[in-house]
Amino acid sequence: MNYRNFKAHNISEIGLGTWQLGSADWGMVNEEEAFTILKTYTDAGGNFIDTADVYGMGISESLIGRFLKTIDTPVLVATKLGRRHDSLNGWPQNFSYDFMRQHIESSLEKLGVGSLF
Repeated sequence: MNYRNFKAHNISEIGLGTWQLGSADWGMVNEEEAFTILKTYTDAGGNFIDTADVYGMGISESLIGRFLKTIDTPVLVATKLGRRHDSLNGWPQNFSYDFMRQHIESSLEKLGVGSLF
């Protein structure tokens, strides 16, 4: 695995996209299968996981959060936001500070990280 330095962190050049873990468009991926995918990636030296709040409406983030509790290796998780249709201010109008903060807090909660603010 090759790495690049980003703000004093070595991040793997190959990230793992996790749309399929949301089980929305790819068919069901159970937790055991998801953990196998994530473990294979981290065992190969990967430490950059990409997800989004719309991947199964949080299912992907929740699976990643549970997986991260089973390993000691630090992993950077990038999550996208702003596409959920969960309020009157759904996409594309929800890029205000308050809605971005709400989406970030929701992602952190699903990932099991706690609050950023």
